Amino acid sequence: MPLVNAKEMLTKAKAGHYAVGQFNINNLEWTKSILLTAQEMNSPVILGVSEGAGKYMCGYKTVVGMVEGMLEGLNITVPVALHLDHGSYEGAKACIEAGFSSIMFDGSHYPIDENIEKTKELVAICEEKGLSIEAEVGSIGGEEDGVVGAGECADPNECKMIADLGVTMLAAGIGNIHGKYPENWAGLSFETLAAVQEKTGTMPLVLHGGTGIPADMIQKAISLGVSKINVNTECQLAFQEATRKYIEAGKDLEGKGFDPRKLLAPGAEAIKACVKEKIELFGSANKA
Repeated sequence: MPLVNAKEMLTKAKAGHYAVGQFNINNLEWTKSILLTAQEMNSPVILGVSEGAGKYMCGYKTVVGMVEGMLEGLNITVPVALHLDHGSYEGAKACIEAGFSSIMFDGSHYPIDENIEKTKELVAICEEKGLSIEAEVGSIGGEEDGVVGAGECADPNECKMIADLGVTMLAAGIGNIHGKYPENWAGLSFETLAAVQEKTGTMPLVLHGGTGIPADMIQKAISLGVSKINVNTECQLAFQEATRKYIEAGKDLEGKGFDPRKLLAPGAEAIKACVKEKIELFGSANKA
């Protein structure tokens, strides 16, 4: 199956009261693990790519080629969207040109008028090319790939202004953060989420920073309109821990070094387990 934009899968998720997982990719092993798990679970999936990860993987065209090759080579039949995560204005245009099926423009750090202006232009381009587009209002806390946010709660009226531009999905800050949540984290602002849902109607809402949010909060967020949940840090930590254990076990080639395929295999399996757990929690299994 070729890459698809995320509109249909998120519309179905919104109507069915479940969420589609976005899992960020950083290399071949991560991508393969996520695709195989989504296929096994018969779940739609969104592959997220930060601008930093895109550069690391030799550019957006390389990422598109790798993913499209895997869809064919692994006989992936579930819907897969390739999505720019927290993209700049310039990065969004570059990913459109490279062949991504979905983009996120993070204009949350701009004044609302500038956020609207830039988002509106990108919406028009995506509509012409048949791509899905995510916008953001209210910054997400923590740091991801150089993008820093203080964890603001979005203004529901501003959310409506952005939603009315015709974006496919909207990320609204509700106290969520990237990375690990501190012990003194106040939790998600469901009051804000409910207000945003009321203003935006059927617009699929996006929850960033899915790592570490308690399951009951995840379920409540989905009940209030969240249809896409982003997970990255949890996969990173699982990959790191599995790889560390393999190295500490000393499984090298008689002191000559590690076979890279064997070295990365435990991490890849750990990512599969993480993705499977999240797909089950989000309720998207057997929804493809």
